[in-house]
Amino acid sequence: RSSQQGADNGDGSPSSAVAETPSSEDFSLSLLDTNLPAEAETELRSFIAKRLSKGALFEGMGNVASVDLSIPEYKVGCYYCLCQQENLLETATLESDINAPEYVVCFLGGSEKEDTFRLELDKYIQSLKLSLYLEQKTLETCVKPYLRTWFENSICPIQRVVQLFQEKLTFLLHAALSYTLVEVKNADERTEKDINRFLAAASLQGLVQEGTMTSLCIAMTEEQHKSMIIDCSGPQPQLHNAGSNRFCEDWMHAFVNGAEGGNPFLFRQILENFKLKAIQDINNLKRFIRQAEMNHYALFKCYMFLKNCGSGDILLKIVKVEHAEMPEARNVVTVLEEFMRE
Repeated sequence: RSSQQGADNGDGSPSSAVAETPSSEDFSLSLLDTNLPAEAETELRSFIAKRLSKGALFEGMGNVASVDLSIPEYKVGCYYCLCQQENLLETATLESDINAPEYVVCFLGGSEKEDTFRLELDKYIQSLKLSLYLEQKTLETCVKPYLRTWFENSICPIQRVVQLFQEKLTFLLHAALSYTLVEVKNADERTEKDINRFLAAASLQGLVQEGTMTSLCIAMTEEQHKSMIIDCSGPQPQLHNAGSNRFCEDWMHAFVNGAEGGNPFLFRQILENFKLKAIQDINNLKRFIRQAEMNHYALFKCYMFLKNCGSGDILLKIVKVEHAEMPEARNVVTVLEEFMRE
C-alpha cells in the first residue's frame, strides 16, 4: 500500500487528515489540521490508527467513542468519520480505489453525548466532501474555516432556538408534533435554518409510519388552510396561526429551565425525551382503542387518557389517520371526537 495517506484529528473544533482504509497496519497517517496540543494529538492519532487497522471505519458513517487524552486529563467524546473527496467517489474504480487518499475527521467534545448529534455531524461531513481537495489553497481557504464551525453549526442550533423563543417555544413544539406547515419570514439565513432544523428534530418523522406522516401533513393542511407564520423582524419572534396544548407547555418549561446551564447537549436530550413521551402516549392510546372496540369501559379509559395526557388534540388526529381503513377502530375514534368536542 502507498504510505502517503493520512488521517486526522481535531478537538473542540476541527481536524482532518488523509488516510487509506486498511485491513492491516500497512498505512500511515498524515496530519492536515488540528487545534489539539501535540501530546493529545499524538494520542488521538494512535486511537484512530487502531480503529483503522481493525477496519472499523466506513466511508461517510460517523462513530462516537470515549477517548483518553492527557489534555484535558479526562475522557472526552470523540466523533470520527472516514471520507473521500466527492469527485473521487464518483470516478473511483476498484483499482484506483486502493490508492485514493482518504481522510478521517475528528471532533472532540466534553462527553460521548455527541452521539445524539451523530446524524447532524454526518451531514456536516457530507458538505465538507464537496470542497475537500488536496491543494493547500483550498485547505486554507475552505476546509480549515469550515471545520472550525462544526460546533456552532451542528450542535448549537437547538440551543439558539430555545434562547430565541423562550416561552413561545411551546408553539414550535406543537407545530412539530402536529405536522403543521411553518413559514419563517424576515429572518436571517442562520435563524431560518435553525428554526427549520429544530422543527425537523422535534417532529416524529421516522418514528411513525411514513404513510401516516404523509396523510397527517395532508389532513393538517386541509383542516387549517393556513400555516403557522413566524415573523422575525423584531427582537422577539411574532407567531401567527399558532397552536398549543398542555403537553407542549410542560415540555417548554423543561427547555427554558435547562437554558440556565447552557449545555447544548442537554437540549438535545430533552428533545429526544419529548419525542419518546409523545410516542409512548400514541402507543398507549392505540392499545386503549383496540380494547375499546369490544369494551365500553375501555372506551371511557380512552376518553380519560385523552383528557389527561395534555396532548389529546394531536393524538386524536394521529390515530384518526392511522385507523382510517379500520371500521371498528374508526367508530371508536369518531365517538372519542364527539366526547372531546363536548
